[in-house]
Amino acid sequence: MSSFLRNLTPSQQVGLLFVMVFGLLIAASIWALVISLRDDGENEIRTQDIREMTSLLNTSWVMCTVFWLAWASGETMATLLFAIIAFFALREFITLSPTRRGDHRSLVLAFFVVLPVQFWLVITKRFDLVTVFIPVYVFLLIPVVSALANDPQRFLERNAKLQWGIMVCVYGISHVPALLQLGFPSYSGKNAFLVFFLVFVVQTGMLVQHLASRRWPRKATAPQVSQSFNWTSWLIGLAVGGFIGGLMSGLTPFKPAQAVAMALIACIAGSLGHLVMKALKRDRGITNWGSEGKSVTGASGLLDRVDALCFAAPVFFHSVRWYFGL
Repeated sequence: MSSFLRNLTPSQQVGLLFVMVFGLLIAASIWALVISLRDDGENEIRTQDIREMTSLLNTSWVMCTVFWLAWASGETMATLLFAIIAFFALREFITLSPTRRGDHRSLVLAFFVVLPVQFWLVITKRFDLVTVFIPVYVFLLIPVVSALANDPQRFLERNAKLQWGIMVCVYGISHVPALLQLGFPSYSGKNAFLVFFLVFVVQTGMLVQHLASRRWPRKATAPQVSQSFNWTSWLIGLAVGGFIGGLMSGLTPFKPAQAVAMALIACIAGSLGHLVMKALKRDRGITNWGSEGKSVTGASGLLDRVDALCFAAPVFFHSVRWYFGL
């Protein structure tokens, strides 16, 4: 089996990976459908578990499809695809965050200048600028544009919301296609495995954390933000995510110990980022960014599907780039 895999080209290896992933998703979806058909609706806890499992499967389908399209279309088209995702995610965030007429110039700047420039920097592999363009230059520019609009009412709050939206939806997401641009020695054409590694360990860690909190209930660490988050289940999720990362080291340019460390970094950033996004939703008075699945923003809960990745991707990218000197 190993000799068969070694004889495949990098593109064939990545293609085989996606075939296996979609096969597993099909099997899991059939299993979930069978369970849902057997559910009579009398056990509320069981029904809720089925709904949550279905939601996780839908998220997995969306993410895997997006990553498959990104890989199949090439690095440049993949970056453009993620730019579109960032556009809709930012639109979703802003739509559910009250704005004033004085914010219009800043919004135009965010959507039609900041977003395309950030992804152009990714395409051209200007990683030093990718790192500082938004957190430094854009964060200083946005308040200036807002001040020139001559509307000081709730000035700090309005600008902070827009800056936060840009940071999460544009800066965070832009680091996913940036992983495809990293130049590892003797790893040409295989960077899709790196993206898969990131997504898989983060999703696995979060899924295990959720299941552990249901199986072994503990007092919630931040009950006003999340009833399911506690340190015990969080540590279990991290342990499993790190272990899975070590097992997947053969798909990456990492040695087993390096893979475990990188997986832990990604899982910590992703899980805590997900908690932060829950706090933002509580502040807005909503249960999910899609308003219970209704397409109020045109993205239909896109942020719920990528929120952990928005935090994990930049931390993972810069950790890898720093450690390997890329």
